Amino acid sequence: MYELEHQLWNEGITRVMGLDEVGRGCLAGPVVAAGVILDPCESIDGINDSKQLSADERVRIAGLIKQKASYWTIRECTVSEIDEINIYWASVAAMEKCIYDCEEWPEYLLVDGKQYPQIPVPGSCVIKGDTKSASIAAASILAKVYRDELMHHLHEQLPYYGWNSNVGYPTQKHYEGLQQYGATLYHRRSFKLKTTKEFDGRAKQH
Repeated sequence: MYELEHQLWNEGITRVMGLDEVGRGCLAGPVVAAGVILDPCESIDGINDSKQLSADERVRIAGLIKQKASYWTIRECTVSEIDEINIYWASVAAMEKCIYDCEEWPEYLLVDGKQYPQIPVPGSCVIKGDTKSASIAAASILAKVYRDELMHHLHEQLPYYGWNSNVGYPTQKHYEGLQQYGATLYHRRSFKLKTTKEFDGRAKQH
């Protein structure tokens, strides 16, 4: 998992930021990106693709990343931003926000997937990067933990869509909630929600 980082560190490039996002395929909630610059002198055991870890493991390792990384940040693009520029570009924009958030820009980017942010920083895209790069995997963990906690909190306000389990992804429970109660402020209107109803006010929205 550290092979890409070690290659760059050995070349004297120490501020290597891994970037990843979560929530692209969801019907509700923001798309969330995280950026992580690992400390070459600090190894963090257990870093892996966030999808391969249990929820408890993700939370535990997220805490270690925040303690030991040289730098980390979590940023999001809102539902309104997603609907305005589409989910693809919103995902890229969320990653760009992570870079702009840095007081000192990274020297090199390792970006999960195929789309490189429109940022004048050298780097490379890594397909399935969360299984090949510790920095990207760390970013995927932070983004996943943050977004899951957000959707669980929203579930407490709006318990009709199963967000405590599906965290906004399209499931039978989610579609059933949409058909019965309608779309909330947190739903992406640019996605196929299979309903024309608006939320009927059975729960308070914030």
